[in-house]
Amino acid sequence: MDITLASRNPGKRQEFAQIFALYGTSHLRLMSPGADAPHVAETGRSYRANARLKAVAFASHYTSVALGDDSGLVVDALYGAPGLRTARFGGPGLDDAQRVELLLDRLRGVPPERRGAHFVCALCLAYPDGTAVVAQGYVYGRIADQPAGTHGFGYDPIFLLPRRGCTLAELPPGEKHQLSHRGRAVRHLLRRLVLSQAALFD
Repeated sequence: MDITLASRNPGKRQEFAQIFALYGTSHLRLMSPGADAPHVAETGRSYRANARLKAVAFASHYTSVALGDDSGLVVDALYGAPGLRTARFGGPGLDDAQRVELLLDRLRGVPPERRGAHFVCALCLAYPDGTAVVAQGYVYGRIADQPAGTHGFGYDPIFLLPRRGCTLAELPPGEKHQLSHRGRAVRHLLRRLVLSQAALFD
């Protein structure tokens, strides 16, 4: 089954391809959207709502199964920010490195015990007929004092996993995808797909 990824983000495309390969989903082929990909405004009030908006729009546009995702970083000391605005934190003119720098600046002087944070990823697999399957994954940790690691993208270099003693960006991709919010969301989604298929023959 071909699945169109409802995202223009190259980092996400690479990670999803690696995660799907990790779980041996040879019957599922992840396709990148074309130049005519629709622009979908993230107007939902939750990660699930935004993931559904993207997946449904792409499924309708390409008349194929589409995978939409919405993910974000929730920082306790910032009262949940950047949250739903994670990709737009600080304004549209900033790149990943500048957003990381801004976040660290906002947390300057905040002690380690108050730097708790978690990533959340919501996925929606939508079909052209309007049916959809939704799943969500989380990973908990805290914000490091400075970036470390070259794997991953976005805020991965400052997301510290205390039990591992390193950031997400310092983990090898295979290990990272076992622990990350995105990897966990894919696992939940695949499990739901298996259960939904089994229900058809129950």
